[in-house]
Amino acid sequence: MRTYAKPVAAVTGALALAASLTACGGSSAASDEKVVTVYSADGLKGEKGDGWYDKVFADFEKETGIEVKYVEGGSGEMVQRALREKSNTQADVIVTLPPFIQQAGSKGLLQKYTPKGADRVDGADKAADGSWTSVVNNYFGFVHNKKELPQAPGTWEALLDGKFRNKLQYSTPGVAGDGTAVLIKAMHDFGGQAPALEYLKKLQANNVGPSSSTSKLAPKVDKGELLVANGDVQMNFAQAKSMPNLGIWFPAKEGGKPTTFALPYAAGLVDKAPHAENGRKLLDFMLSEGAQREVSAVGGGFPARKDVKATDANAIELAKLIEGVEIFEPDWSDIDENLSSYVDAWKSATGS
Repeated sequence: MRTYAKPVAAVTGALALAASLTACGGSSAASDEKVVTVYSADGLKGEKGDGWYDKVFADFEKETGIEVKYVEGGSGEMVQRALREKSNTQADVIVTLPPFIQQAGSKGLLQKYTPKGADRVDGADKAADGSWTSVVNNYFGFVHNKKELPQAPGTWEALLDGKFRNKLQYSTPGVAGDGTAVLIKAMHDFGGQAPALEYLKKLQANNVGPSSSTSKLAPKVDKGELLVANGDVQMNFAQAKSMPNLGIWFPAKEGGKPTTFALPYAAGLVDKAPHAENGRKLLDFMLSEGAQREVSAVGGGFPARKDVKATDANAIELAKLIEGVEIFEPDWSDIDENLSSYVDAWKSATGS
């Protein structure tokens, strides 16, 4: 795991004990610490320190004096870590992709907090009960190596070709947000769970194997180790600035249109957060107009706030990328309720 800024200063045994006895919002001593801990899905922090998180966290620290301790991994991995720590909470803010942000809410990992600016976020991009709010909008997609494979495969069926054997990989459903998105999109495009699993069973002959983190796949595609992998528009667009062979595309079912769906980075305040007030300040900052204006220019994503209309070069290029792509809305409540059974069925079908 990587950390942003300096490590949190060691605390005394008495202070650690006081923090462990805290109910909600942290002990007064812990709350006085100038630190905030973020557990996040990968994608918003730049490989070279040039991502949206890098800029926003540095600006936040400069303005508030509060250091950001940063831990990243797959979406499901971050939720599971927070769950394991529920009796001794370490994180203040969690940022993860659907359906894992809904899962965090249903498992009691989040406390209600409506950040400033959340009223400018579309209703579909925030929880009705105020437990989470999208901070960066995004869409699911795939990448291909433009040098070895100049033309994107186009369809799901094309990926079954023998030339993709051991040259194709997608991150693990149930562990990574983008990996779970592969399953969600296949179920939509093929018209249900059974035909989707039938297809993914066939695709397994070409699949390299599991990956807990989607961000690790793009460098392999760029180098030609893989020809195709899954990803998401924001992360891959940002990576493409230093990985020139990455091309973003959206699979279609043969005879159909390319499709995608919104896969926003959604943030929530962790229940019993040891530095809850600092967490609130960071959530406010991420949704501030200034930070939102940098979502596309710096991060290669789409602003979560409807009133922030990005016009920079990245925003124009991003709009062109999804032009003509059919955008559908998954039934997130169904996915949250049945995710375990969907993932188990995928494991059974693919022998994973």
